[in-house]
Amino acid sequence: MKNIDITALPAEYKRAVDKELQGVITEVSYNVRNYINLSRQLVTDRKISSEEAGRETVQGDAIIKKCNVYLPAGYEENDMDTRYNVLYLLHGVGGSRFEWLYGSGNEDGNHVICNIFDNLIARGEIDPLIVVFPEGRSADDWTDSSFNAAGTNLLGFYYFDYELRYDLIPFIESTHNTYADIKDTSSEGIAYNRMHRALGGLSMGGMQALNLIVGGYRCDSTLYTGTKNGWTNGLDTTVPAPGMEDLFAYVGAFSNAPTSSDGKVLGTSMASCSHRLDLLYITCGDADGIAVGLGYERAVNGLTDAAGDNFGNYYEVLIKGGVHDFNVWNNGAYNFIRLSFEKKEVHNKPDVIRMTLDSY
Repeated sequence: MKNIDITALPAEYKRAVDKELQGVITEVSYNVRNYINLSRQLVTDRKISSEEAGRETVQGDAIIKKCNVYLPAGYEENDMDTRYNVLYLLHGVGGSRFEWLYGSGNEDGNHVICNIFDNLIARGEIDPLIVVFPEGRSADDWTDSSFNAAGTNLLGFYYFDYELRYDLIPFIESTHNTYADIKDTSSEGIAYNRMHRALGGLSMGGMQALNLIVGGYRCDSTLYTGTKNGWTNGLDTTVPAPGMEDLFAYVGAFSNAPTSSDGKVLGTSMASCSHRLDLLYITCGDADGIAVGLGYERAVNGLTDAAGDNFGNYYEVLIKGGVHDFNVWNNGAYNFIRLSFEKKEVHNKPDVIRMTLDSY
């Protein structure tokens, strides 16, 4: 990889750029045909077995969901000759498609997360890109943001991969000018497309990045599993998710939630995959009382040993004094996107970076 310094988010990147250089946020609706219904079944229009899903699969009507989309300055819908990379940013357990926007802060009348992307683009550090802020609950009651271990809304977090693969990505790539085209399923097309998609998430979204994209376990309420775990949140693991390395070359987990699978599980999934992750970036505050022990440390422990050489670049970044908040998550997004879409040199041996960052 090119020499990119992992640094604290510069204060000036939180400020707005000139108006003509600012991206815009749009809200779009799309049909979802793969989701958890109120009977805890997986509704799907695909041939997904109940053994793979870990529950009964049924047919059913589509539901309509919404997501927010950042379009960079200069984006023109009718300009089919200009194409864009896409970053998907996932929210936390009590959040929604607005969490990254409103939670990241506001400077100069604009969302800080948008200012970060605007600055990176305006300064020529990354090419203009599209950023998608989805609703991470693939469930009939996806608007319910309450924490209820036995709720179908919470169960929907652990089945977001089916919606992502079969509903959201096809929608984004059929309605926006992206490099990637999920309809191209040739080996050459898959190899090309995955290099133009990245996914990161905070807290529960960080768990999704690891368990669903890299490949770990789904979870469900212990009221339904009949089992117990060391967690105190009423959840336990069920069946493994297949992983989505065929769609994403870059994955970021920021303060990943305690239900993240352990490092040996994640690394074994990486080792067995025919697609090599170009970047896995995991970060957390060292004073985070929610995620640093059961989430971050559990996920990174033994991961690279189990993964072998089947990854390109791996980062463990502890934020000194960091807690479960947007100081950590804004820093995560800033460094992750710079690493993801910079031009890279091919290395035969994986690069492993472990470091502590002072962001205050």
